[in-house]
Amino acid sequence: MSAPEIHPQAIVAKSARLAAGVKVGAFAVVGEEVELGEGCVLHAHALVGGPAKYGRNNIFYPFCSIGGDPQDYTYQGERTELAVGDGNTFREYVTVNRGTKKGGGVTRVGDKNFFLAYSHVGHDDQIGSNTLFVNGATLAGHVAVEDFATIGSFSVVHQFCRVGRHAYVGACTVIVQDVPPFSRVVTERETKSFGVNSIGLERKGFSKERVEALSRAFRLLSRSKMNTTQALAEIRAKLADSADVQELIRFIEAAERGIVK
Repeated sequence: MSAPEIHPQAIVAKSARLAAGVKVGAFAVVGEEVELGEGCVLHAHALVGGPAKYGRNNIFYPFCSIGGDPQDYTYQGERTELAVGDGNTFREYVTVNRGTKKGGGVTRVGDKNFFLAYSHVGHDDQIGSNTLFVNGATLAGHVAVEDFATIGSFSVVHQFCRVGRHAYVGACTVIVQDVPPFSRVVTERETKSFGVNSIGLERKGFSKERVEALSRAFRLLSRSKMNTTQALAEIRAKLADSADVQELIRFIEAAERGIVK
């Protein structure tokens, strides 16, 4: 492979070691005691810190911060590490922290993991391979996530918990106990409609008559004992003169996954 390509506006520490084929974009930062394997790519404004060793073909997108200090009160600047395997993707604003002395000193990430924007890996975590962290997925410290697991968007995992192989954690789920391998886990939740966005519509110039027509339609839709098909028939019969209501009806009839009521 070719020699490393370093943009003139990038910053690379003197102690960093860059293998063949590494590309470092504008304003990207490679910190002290960082080792980047062949084919790694740092896009503009990406930051990789150390002490850390990154394997081959890892991709770091703008504004990710990988290998930073652990977010832990006990950390006093002692030498701790991050070990990352091959073929991982760290999207925008992903953060991965190094370990702590009390936790063994090393955070580990395996191969071919996909970290979507704003996901976070805490200190001393042990991540397997082929995992998926959806946007905003967050791990506390000392968490283990095994191979092929998925952590859903905006889900959080409590410290010292484990997520087993091939487990699926659904979006917006709070994990405070171990998740068995091969399981599907999601927080129980119910989303309800509370009628018309009347204040917002009035601010956008809707007349009281338009808002009232929509309010009547929503009352029939969500507060009556009719199912959706029956409610639509009643709405169509009683409020056919309202263009807004007609738009509402068309939207509901086109829904493939149902509607929030």
